[in-house]
Amino acid sequence: MADPRFFDNKGPFSIAELAVRAGDDAVVQGDGALSVVDVAPLDVAGEGQISFLDNRKYVGAFESSKAAACIVAPDFADRAPEGMVLIVTSKPYRAYARIAHAFYPAAASESGVHPAAFVDPAAVVADGVSIGANAVVEAGARIAARAEIGPGAVIGRGVSVGEDTTIGPNASLTFCDVGARCQLHAGVRIGTRGFGFDMSAQGHLDVPQLGRVIVGDDVEIGANSTIDRGAGPDTVIGNGCKIDNLVQIGHNVRMGQGCVIVAQAGVAGSTAMQDFVVLAAQSGVGGHLTIAAGTQLAARSGIMRDTDPGSKLAGNPAIPAKEFFRQTAVLAKLAKDRNRKD
Repeated sequence: MADPRFFDNKGPFSIAELAVRAGDDAVVQGDGALSVVDVAPLDVAGEGQISFLDNRKYVGAFESSKAAACIVAPDFADRAPEGMVLIVTSKPYRAYARIAHAFYPAAASESGVHPAAFVDPAAVVADGVSIGANAVVEAGARIAARAEIGPGAVIGRGVSVGEDTTIGPNASLTFCDVGARCQLHAGVRIGTRGFGFDMSAQGHLDVPQLGRVIVGDDVEIGANSTIDRGAGPDTVIGNGCKIDNLVQIGHNVRMGQGCVIVAQAGVAGSTAMQDFVVLAAQSGVGGHLTIAAGTQLAARSGIMRDTDPGSKLAGNPAIPAKEFFRQTAVLAKLAKDRNRKD
């Protein structure tokens, strides 16, 4: 059970109620009137709790689970323990997310400006906005309805923040426009100076970075990630992108919708990432490239050339993933054979 100091449980719910929230194709097998009070992992769930199975690696845990109910795909429904009530759906993980949201909806902050915050008189703050202690909202900034500005956050001159967007503690936003329903976590830096200068033995001369960062709607940016403003063209983060913690996005990068960038990855300046690109942890993308829609890059890999749509790549420099793993297997075999001869 989630720690009640941090999470407010809104249960109980009946299985029938949860099935409605789970999605259009969800079907109840068993007692739809059964009441459950919480969500829990398969191996610890018990009476009054609901769990889920999304990965076949955990079928054994599912078969021995004491959970009162479980969300499961049709292929595994017949493996359920006797008496377990099921919500059967083609997308159990997504259904679990919706059900967990029902039990633990995001807590809404009380609106209003904390006495220790500073809001410039020339800023425009809509109704229902929450501004935390020691936050700063500078002149010309525009904060839309129901936005939340966390403690110590800085909203720079002229910046706009969309409706229902949350800015985490100690984040800083400059030279940017942020859309609606975004989540920017603690320590995020948006609009920092792009890394652009003329190199010379006489001294490196900074090139003015005169663009902005445009963040679309429904974007999430993880803690301590940084997104540089453009040098002239804007840096653009498309609708629905998910950016993990400790990610670096260089100046002039343009991301399409639904891209996912995992922790410690980086994208160099002036690269275009089309829709639904996925960069795994600690991967890197060179500058001035076009990363085609649907490209997936494995962890700790590096892209140094344009990609084809739907590419699955691994290695550094990245090559097709199947080829990379084939080469790795061959090298391992050669090393093993060499050791035998020695």
